[in-house]
Order: sequence, then structure tokens, then C-alpha cells
Amino acid sequence: MKRTYSLILFLNAFLLPATLLAQGRDSRLLTPALGHYKQLAAFDSSPTPDGAELDKLKYPFDAPLAERRLSLKPIYLVNVKLEDFKVPEMPANSSARTRAELKYLMALQRTRTSEDVRTSLHMANVYYNLRVKPTDTTYARYRRNLFQIGRSIGSWFNPDTLPLTTELMARVWQDASYFTWSLKYHFARVRPYKLETGLRNLEETNWEAYPSGHAANSYINAYVFSELASEFAAYFVKDAYDMAHSREILGVHYPSDSEASRIFARQFVNKLFQNDQFLKDFEKVKSEWALYAREKLD
Repeated sequence: MKRTYSLILFLNAFLLPATLLAQGRDSRLLTPALGHYKQLAAFDSSPTPDGAELDKLKYPFDAPLAERRLSLKPIYLVNVKLEDFKVPEMPANSSARTRAELKYLMALQRTRTSEDVRTSLHMANVYYNLRVKPTDTTYARYRRNLFQIGRSIGSWFNPDTLPLTTELMARVWQDASYFTWSLKYHFARVRPYKLETGLRNLEETNWEAYPSGHAANSYINAYVFSELASEFAAYFVKDAYDMAHSREILGVHYPSDSEASRIFARQFVNKLFQNDQFLKDFEKVKSEWALYAREKLD
């Protein structure tokens, strides 16, 4: 009974109130932070007086790599600028919040189980390669990855049954990646294991931390899919939450990276629903779901 009650509380916390559902899809509001994200947000994010040197520590900028990553321009949000997204300022390296987040990550390190690690490492490989081609041996796997968020809602939830959905989400992923990388280069946050030498990261990461790309794309998928099947909204968001948390379990992201991604994702999806071309493509996807979003049991 206790487990059932906890699940109900979790689902209710993430489901949008009816008053918000009555608004346009381009004005969805962000649900409040929960759990450790809420607790950590109470700490001061500003630099400390004696932390000037620590606060100078940034991830080194790689111009050629950045040029390649940003060469794939947005498909839908072509008129949107980076400054149109109101992402919180990154907590300073020397701040009380960063110290609290590092303490939390060390606690996770002490308590993470072998199953936590196995699952998190599996999820680390769930992403979409924007340059993949149909002739590549990895093509089918990357297409399936677009359906990681919501994977439990039905056997029909896959790229073969929903080809229009697959194409839409691949295009959305390209837009999201452009802005996520732009934010990463803007903040240039070092990984948590660079500040806490006792933190043993379980994945090698050679790029900036803030915000988390895995988390951002997962929440974006969750919010878009929720517009197609609102009855599964809590499941989509729970999958995105798990993806974000898996990055913390591996010791490669601060919780504020995850939370910044959730904030960015909500704004990003709102902007998608203000875009005429996206809305046209989305209507086609809705028609596809009307036909195929069900189990074939007869």
C-alpha cells in the first residue's frame, strides 16, 4: 500500500493541473522541482569571496569541434535565438550549492548498487546520432532510441509502427542539440569529478556539463509525447527523470545540470508549438497515432 501511495503522489506531482491543460500547448508551465532538486535549489549559487581561482575553472573550448556540432542548424526554430531561453545561471564552482551538490553525488556514489550502475551505463548509450544514415548498421538502433522515453506504454510504440513520429522526433532532436550545445559552450562548466577528486565517474565525458544533453532530450521527448497521449504523461516524465538521474549516478552531472535541462526542455517544447511548420508536421503525427497507437489484439 505504501508503494502504491508513493507512486500516486509522484504521478500527481508531475501531471499538469486541468487549468493548465486548458491553455494553449505553447504556454505549458513548468512543474515545481521535487526531491533533491528542490532541496539543493535552496543553497546559494553565487561565488564565495575566497573562491575566485576555483571559479575561473572552465571546460576548454574546442573551436573545430564546436563548429562541427553547431553546423547542423535548427529545422523548426530557425528564428529563435539562444538568449530567448531563460536558463538559470550556472552555480559558481565555489558556491554553497555546488558544494552541496558534490556532497550529494558522493552520497550517491556510496549507495549506488550494481544494478544502478548497469542501468545507468545502458542509458548513457541511449541517444540519437544526427548524422546516421539508413545504410549504417547502427541506424535501426538510433531510431529505436527515439522511443526510449515511453518505452513501456505499448508494443506499438516503435519506429516501425510510427515512421512519421520517428521523423518528427529526429528533426526535433536536431533543433534541441543545436541549442543544448550552444548552452554548453556558453557556460563551459567542468564536470563534477574535476572539483571533487573523490568522485569516481563511471563514464568518460569530453564535453561541457551544463546543461545535460541526455536529460534535455529526454524531457523534450516526454513533453512532446505527452501532447500525443496525455494519459501517459506521468510515465513519459518519469522516464525522463530516470534518464537525468542516471547521469548523476554515473558521477558525470551535477543535479543542477539535470534541472537546467528540464527548465530548458519545457521552454523549448513551448516554442515548438508556436512554430507553424512543426504544427503541420505534428498534425500528421497525430493522425498516425489515431490509426496505430493501440495494441493489435484481434
